[in-house]
Amino acid sequence: MRLPRKHRADRGARDETGGPERTEGPKRTRRAAGRAKSRRRAARKARRRLIDLPRRGRRGWRRWTPSWKLTSGLFLLFSGALAALFTAVYLQVEIPDPHDSARRQATLYYWADGSRMVSVGDVNRQDVKLDQVPEFVQHAVIAAENADFYTDSGVSVTGIGRAAVNIVKGEETQGGSTLTQQYVKNTYLSQDQTVARKVKELFLALKISNQRPKSEILEGYLNTSWFGRDAYGIQAASYAYYGIPARELNPSQGALLAAVLKGAESFDPSLSAENRRRAEDRWSWILDRQVATGSMSAQERAKYTVFPEPKSPVKPTSQAGQIGYLVDIANKYLKSRSGITDKDLASGGYSVHTTFEKDKVLALTKAVEQVCAQRLDPKQRAEDQYVQVGAASIRPRDGAIVAVYGGSDAIEHFTNNADTSGVPAASAFKPFVYAAAMEKEHEGGQRPAEGADQDPPKPRPTDAPTAPTNLHAALVNSDHTPFVESGKKIGLKNVKDLAVGAGLREESMAKLEPTFSIGTSTPSAVRLASAYTTFVNQGRATEPYSVVRAERSGVAVDGLGHPKPRRAMSSETASTVGAALRQVSSNAVGPPKGWGTSPPSWAGKTGPNDRMNSAWYIGATPELSTSVAMFRTKPDVPRLLPMQGVGGPDSERGSAFPPLIWKAYNEAATPPTP
Repeated sequence: MRLPRKHRADRGARDETGGPERTEGPKRTRRAAGRAKSRRRAARKARRRLIDLPRRGRRGWRRWTPSWKLTSGLFLLFSGALAALFTAVYLQVEIPDPHDSARRQATLYYWADGSRMVSVGDVNRQDVKLDQVPEFVQHAVIAAENADFYTDSGVSVTGIGRAAVNIVKGEETQGGSTLTQQYVKNTYLSQDQTVARKVKELFLALKISNQRPKSEILEGYLNTSWFGRDAYGIQAASYAYYGIPARELNPSQGALLAAVLKGAESFDPSLSAENRRRAEDRWSWILDRQVATGSMSAQERAKYTVFPEPKSPVKPTSQAGQIGYLVDIANKYLKSRSGITDKDLASGGYSVHTTFEKDKVLALTKAVEQVCAQRLDPKQRAEDQYVQVGAASIRPRDGAIVAVYGGSDAIEHFTNNADTSGVPAASAFKPFVYAAAMEKEHEGGQRPAEGADQDPPKPRPTDAPTAPTNLHAALVNSDHTPFVESGKKIGLKNVKDLAVGAGLREESMAKLEPTFSIGTSTPSAVRLASAYTTFVNQGRATEPYSVVRAERSGVAVDGLGHPKPRRAMSSETASTVGAALRQVSSNAVGPPKGWGTSPPSWAGKTGPNDRMNSAWYIGATPELSTSVAMFRTKPDVPRLLPMQGVGGPDSERGSAFPPLIWKAYNEAATPPTP
């Protein structure tokens, strides 16, 4: 039964005045429920796993699907750890010293005409400065290998990743490395195809790219890259493909060299027809690529439509034959004039431009070999065994050594017969005794001091004392006694001083005994040929030289150049002795065809009266002064073997051979022009 409104109001009033507070009950319940819920939430949070996987509250496959919060958190954690590791490794990496093969370079020797004679060293490379490489060659390489070289970070992450995957799969690595990475591999690392090497390459390339200018990196890359044909570096490649230094390359040739960087075994056009097709395609593409990258205009590109055919490859030259002897003489001169040491030469990198003329070296070698083959028979005559020949040819006007014959083969016969002492000069020394006697008898009794380049002395009065007239006949007839007597009279030291002033070495001079005047001294073939130029040059002597210039990495070696002439005797003495020497020449070889009866040379020689174990002929013309020595030496025998019977009984103790060799060479090297 529903209460009246009045009673309902009374019940509410009682609640407010002290009755049960029925209206406050729900609030207390809500507060208690909230507290309980908070306690339960805290308990669940305390019990929650660090990684909610499998996920609570999910059913089926969703329980095993990471939440986006978990995924992003793990990604950030991994990225942070990787970045920290990368930074730590980068900071700890130090740029090592270049490995030995990157430091070693070949030393290149050039003939007098500028063509390459030989590359000495186990690595055919010669560093050049970047400014010695034309810009269009640089652009060709960059366009072909790494178009964004100047803006990249030094590494190609995609290239490294692709290479790493291929290495793991056991497949051949592909391209994609930057020029910086290739420079690092060439200079600091091995060529091993391993993941570890690629990782090292990455960090070193980054560090080098951050610490070194791009120009230095490009220069290093061009100097260490393999171009095929045994050529490391752009300079060696330029010579190998076109026979010219890198600075003389044109844009078309530069594009081909850039093409072979991709692999000479596939792009050297001389190896096969297929190679040539590939090389021509890539050459054309590189030129087009330069237009696309803005380093060449379309008008310039249109000029290069003919493939720049390189020269045929040649086998690497060696020091066989006469080459080793030529290198030996050049090295001796370098060390004596510039302070370069054997250690310096061993490190390589030098360009040595010599005075040697290839045609004359070949002519001298041919003359020796032909005469010996025609006249010697070691199988039938024991006296013809162990015969050695040494020869040298010098240009009188400046002392340049143009040719030598050092022996049969430099890699089999190690001693350089042209530039070694130990073979007595015998009668070939007598002209210096004659000259010393003339100088002693000269007005004033003193010749100019060594090294002085004075005017020739005035002619002496006709009634002045003259040198012994019998020395002229004695020189022509190879008579000893007058020279022994003259040496005693004028003083052996005076004879020695004049000979040394003319160009013979002090250390090759024998003891000052009576036999000194008849040639017990042992000058080399180079030194005798040089000293005889004094009679051609009106008494002036010039130090023989074999190197015109040398440089390393574009820096010239100091101390080289043409030696200055010095006065060794008066012009009158040179003329007087020269008259006798001309008669010796006429008797020995006669004038060449076309010269009539006037002999063109001044000559000294040994003869049948010499009892020393050597045979010499030195003939000097205004064009060439050439000395030829023949002797016998047996391994492990310290003394020279006797020359008696060499070539048969009519050879005059072998003295017939040197004049024949000289004449054959001289007529080939300087054809007579009356």
